[in-house]
Amino acid sequence: MQPSNAERRAARLAAVQAIYQMELTGEDAESVAQEFCEHRFRENERKPCTPDEAFFSDLVRGVPHHQVEIDRAIVDGLAENWKLQRIDSILRAILRTGIYELVVRKDVPAKVVIDEYLNIAHAFFGGEEPAFVNALLDRVAHRKRAAEFGEAPPDDELRF
Repeated sequence: MQPSNAERRAARLAAVQAIYQMELTGEDAESVAQEFCEHRFRENERKPCTPDEAFFSDLVRGVPHHQVEIDRAIVDGLAENWKLQRIDSILRAILRTGIYELVVRKDVPAKVVIDEYLNIAHAFFGGEEPAFVNALLDRVAHRKRAAEFGEAPPDDELRF
């Protein structure tokens, strides 16, 4: 059975939280994914929607596996004097997860990915951060999934 949009949405939010946790604690993806699936998701079973565990696990395991390339894509979108470390850690988690999904999960349309992570950014931030998330993910989407926008792929296409 195909997971619902709500289950995927919940998985994305949980993945962002897990990526954030991994950065703060230094825990590995396997441990954090297991903790979420075995404990946190079970605690929330009374809620109307539980996250799509397979999708969540793919995001959480995939981000650190491709983090060098993902971080390079983020840095390419920053102003000249900005460093990746200056970006809020939650914002980094949102961007890393969104870029991973754009580049690797071609089963999800690029516009859906951008909208979903824009909504997550709005859940955490009320300032300019959501616009930054939108702009950076849009830039990556146009580079990596140019065909979805009716464009020719650039020569410098991101590769994972």
